[in-house]
Amino acid sequence: MFFFAPFFAAPALYILGIYVLAAVLPAVFLLRYIYRKDTVEPEPPLLLIRLLFMGVIAALISIVLESLGESILNALVDPGSPWYTVLLAFFVVAVVEEGTKFFFLKRRTWYDPNFNYSFDGIVYAVFVSLGFAAYENIQYVMSYGLSVALPRALLAVPGHMGFAVFMGVFYGRAKLRFDLGDKPGCKANLRAGYLVAVFLHGFYDACAMSGTALATVAFVIFVVVMYLVVFRLIRRESLQDTPV
Repeated sequence: MFFFAPFFAAPALYILGIYVLAAVLPAVFLLRYIYRKDTVEPEPPLLLIRLLFMGVIAALISIVLESLGESILNALVDPGSPWYTVLLAFFVVAVVEEGTKFFFLKRRTWYDPNFNYSFDGIVYAVFVSLGFAAYENIQYVMSYGLSVALPRALLAVPGHMGFAVFMGVFYGRAKLRFDLGDKPGCKANLRAGYLVAVFLHGFYDACAMSGTALATVAFVIFVVVMYLVVFRLIRRESLQDTPV
């Protein structure tokens, strides 16, 4: 009986591998794209790997915090209320997920000597965010099958990168202001990076979760515009990379 176990286990392992690959490949593609845009001084691979794992930790912590936040929201607002979805998207999901990402981003990179160019802020934020997105994507693909892999590859994973790019732009500027001794400017940019990411994430989720025709149209327009702006931002910040 034990001799036949490997024959039954092998197909299961192949299927598991396909699921994980389908979930992770979109993040790998975008990580490679961002890494290649860091042309002045590419970041150490070990640091980037650590940031990916911190994104995974952020995702795990977010699961707990979002569950707590949703319980509190359910006690305060009727889930049938038209405002419930908006509040859940902005003040639970977006606040928590972007908050955990930002916490680990700043904790690991702010005083790192490798953080010496403004574009590094984008690279660091994207690596944390895509570590988060990759783990989240594995969960979705394992739960709902390969049918969700393509839409999430086109929407959810690039969406996380988009939020991170905006956060990273302000994060790099905050580091520059900090090194110049401008503490108010530093704090203003840090707040802006977090709040802009929260707003974009919240709007994305609110439209996606609403399910109405109007929300669907708004979602499509929002995603297209955000992607165009994000890739333009990446190109501009890469070309205008400055020391901090």
